[in-house]
Amino acid sequence: MSASIIRPCVAADLPAIFAIVNDAAQAYKGVIPADCWHDPYMPLDELEQAIRDGIDFWGYESGGELSGVMGIDDRGDVTLIRHAYVRTAQRRNGIGEKLLRRLEDMTAKPILIGTWSAAAWAIRFYQKNGYLLLSRPEIDRLLRKYWSIPERQIETSVVLANARWRSPEAK
Repeated sequence: MSASIIRPCVAADLPAIFAIVNDAAQAYKGVIPADCWHDPYMPLDELEQAIRDGIDFWGYESGGELSGVMGIDDRGDVTLIRHAYVRTAQRRNGIGEKLLRRLEDMTAKPILIGTWSAAAWAIRFYQKNGYLLLSRPEIDRLLRKYWSIPERQIETSVVLANARWRSPEAK
């Protein structure tokens, strides 16, 4: 049995990243607002654009196959964790936490993570890993500042931050 590694994803990984994202995102179907759901959840051209826009994907590989991916996005004064997904069949094996810890080690900047407000399991995962759910006014401000998402997604999303985050109100 081969060892598990966390490694940067390369162009050849694009089909696997696409498959992982769209497999794992099935958990959102019927949970997030119906007008926010698409099939596939993330079309290939949108994934390619995210990479062109600077999101660096990292993958958890075991047995020569990627089973989880997570993106890191340097936004100047903060780092965003984006598109964190683990294959449905591989969930609850610590893959998400291992990827998160690896990406946390890559930056000294405050980390922000956005997710759907209805994705209670995702919010719990990040809270269990030390992230704080921010206030609604701060969420709206941050989603508009650091993400390029539709207004409807802003209305139905939350932002969590690690301990390095200090809101402007706290300064």
